[in-house]
Amino acid sequence: MDRMTNTTVDTPLAALLTNKRRVSALKALGVLTVADALTYYPFRVTDPVPVRALAEARFGEKMACAVDVRALRVTPMNARRGYRLEVLVDDAPTVASRAVPPRTAALVFFSHRKSYVDWMASRLRAGLQLVISGDPSTFNDRLQFTHPDILTVAPAEPPAAEPQLAFGEPAVQPQPRLRYDVDSVAQGLARATRPRPVYHANSRISSEHIHETIDQVLRLLAGEDPFAAATPGGVDSAQFGEQFALGEAARARLAEQIPDVLPEPVRTAKHLMHRAQAFCAIHKPQSVADFKRAIETMRYEEAFVCQCALLMARGRAATSNAYACADVQLRDGYIAELPFALTNGQREVIDAIGTDMGRAHPMQRLLQGEVGSGKTVVAVAAMLQAVGSGHQAVLVAPTQVLAEQHFQSISASVGDLVPVHLLTGGMKLAARRKVLAAAASGEPCIVVATHAAFSKSFQAPNLALAVIDEQHRFGVEQREALRAKSERDPHLLVMTATPIPRTAAMTWFGDLDISWLTELPGGRKPIRTFVIPEADAHMMADMFWHIRRRIDAGERAYIICPRIEPSDAEDEGGGEADAPELLSDAALGESTQPRAPLHAVVEIAQRLQSLPQFNGVRLCTLTGRDDDATKARIMADFESGETPVMVATTVVEVGVDVPQASCITIFDADRYGLSQLHQLRGRVGRGGTDSWAFLVSRAELGTVAQERLEVIAGSLDGAEIASRDLELRGAGDVLGDAQSGGKSSLKLLRVVQDARMIADARASAQELLAHDPDLAGHVQLAGAVLDFTRGNEQYLTSN
Repeated sequence: MDRMTNTTVDTPLAALLTNKRRVSALKALGVLTVADALTYYPFRVTDPVPVRALAEARFGEKMACAVDVRALRVTPMNARRGYRLEVLVDDAPTVASRAVPPRTAALVFFSHRKSYVDWMASRLRAGLQLVISGDPSTFNDRLQFTHPDILTVAPAEPPAAEPQLAFGEPAVQPQPRLRYDVDSVAQGLARATRPRPVYHANSRISSEHIHETIDQVLRLLAGEDPFAAATPGGVDSAQFGEQFALGEAARARLAEQIPDVLPEPVRTAKHLMHRAQAFCAIHKPQSVADFKRAIETMRYEEAFVCQCALLMARGRAATSNAYACADVQLRDGYIAELPFALTNGQREVIDAIGTDMGRAHPMQRLLQGEVGSGKTVVAVAAMLQAVGSGHQAVLVAPTQVLAEQHFQSISASVGDLVPVHLLTGGMKLAARRKVLAAAASGEPCIVVATHAAFSKSFQAPNLALAVIDEQHRFGVEQREALRAKSERDPHLLVMTATPIPRTAAMTWFGDLDISWLTELPGGRKPIRTFVIPEADAHMMADMFWHIRRRIDAGERAYIICPRIEPSDAEDEGGGEADAPELLSDAALGESTQPRAPLHAVVEIAQRLQSLPQFNGVRLCTLTGRDDDATKARIMADFESGETPVMVATTVVEVGVDVPQASCITIFDADRYGLSQLHQLRGRVGRGGTDSWAFLVSRAELGTVAQERLEVIAGSLDGAEIASRDLELRGAGDVLGDAQSGGKSSLKLLRVVQDARMIADARASAQELLAHDPDLAGHVQLAGAVLDFTRGNEQYLTSN
């Protein structure tokens, strides 16, 4: 009883579930508390199951039916170890209204554990009515259901009491009293035929067991006993999906435990569900329409909370103090010494940033530009303006490789003008302490860092500018993580080359001013892109000979694979921290035939070494599993030409800059998102030479996968690619996964597809904040905004 009365959304599942194996499996999915369970959303619901008589069974189509038990028996299986329960049933009492003849069928259950078979048999007895749901088949010319779902129906009248002897002993040994799942056939059919949520599962826990756990959690929150079987007159779990509408008591309990986050006027105007009602409709849907409406409710809630957080951040920035950086002498000297002329777009953005940084309140600007459009030069110019004005600047990169490349290039260009430091998580303690001390001293300098810049040990009291490179790798909620590092709020410049449709960027990056770089610097030649069918041995050989010719000319080549080792499971990312979001066969329009496993770095490296095209050529491999020192050594050997061919995972996707690289071959290219292919392609042609991208594919002709590759082969325009990616992926999202990620507060909101919803939520949030800027009158919403703002900061500081 304590469990039922004390359960809240913050209760750990370990305190509620006795099955510790299940607790551990859920923990691996990131589900630790009741709140985590409620927001572990199903990715789809099944279609309603049709009700049919046994005579109307269609093989291969799931059906539901009411039947009576005629006999049952448990037998050992002779051919193999285990036991078999066979239940003979017919539908004679229930088919009269359907004008079809009655028919018999066998319900068969197998198990290696006799305890399971005995338990299943103990639920049944001759004469009992059942509602079954499953896939019909035949065995020995008899209709059969193997492991169907069954619901026992309570009889209209309780069974007669057993006769008693004179001294109170029963005349026969009584059978155990049965507990029934439903009160009536109608109730059982309603439960068996309704849509069922399907969750992302793994080898340790099934979707059904996830659903069972969330059902238990919801019932505990409503004050019900989730572990008691239904009894006649009791509230059955089949009705629980409608619990919110059953009565005042249930509604009050759930509303108290799951209070609404959206303000009542907003929810009413948008015709959205109460939050508690939405959770019930998502996890125990009565219809597909209810499920969709509930998902839309929670999606709008995420959009509203997100926009409130962004607008409040923008409001705080407008009233907070920043270091005014008006001295542009150092910046202008750097620009004058560049060996190339800036594009008009770069000049305009540098001027806009300079004006913003000259003010005493913090700049907040998003810089979006094509791969190779010169964003780094703009960032260095802005950092020199900060240092030239007597302050500090930090550039945060998403990967160790990119941070080291930025450090080397910035040191080479301005190291004689200003101190440049590198701060990464893998540094030796003495070197790390030296950099931390320099930052803490307040000396004007540039710090190039990875996630280490978000750690509590990094303090920069004189910090005037924070540049975050490849914003989508960090999560959009965390832009305030650096605010506590300085005595004043730093100016903020976030940069991305990921193509974002303009409307989505305007609504999503709502707290930032947006600049766009569309011109490529002079000397950059277009990358020629070819789709190579892997089954075409002649084309594959020609591709490898072409790569060899470029290597002999002193150039470099990347070979990209989605996995590290062949044994890596596709759903585990091969152990790669930044493994690609690979698309499913269904999303790509592929057939359901089993496909060959994804290529791996280890496999391809061995294969290339055996080819005549690479005879005498040294190869190197680079993956996310390599430590920092190994990565640095591999990159140095690759740049110098000692190992001119690099076989790597997508760890090279962002920011790796080797001017001599002219060829990139991407295996299993049909399984990547277009935006990621566009990023990978941008790793070559950075030195002004001719460059080539080869997309090696096993896509079937006429599929969406093949069409997607033709898009990337025919365009170098990131905005056009993002737009086409959205069209071709349908339910997928060009940026959704990258923006919101597994560690983010956002689980349903899709950046591109939901742009209109985000814009609508933004307008509503602006109206609310105009009357209540601190959300003092909306406590639940204020808490949700705070949780949202903190969401990825905990993730960042823990890494």
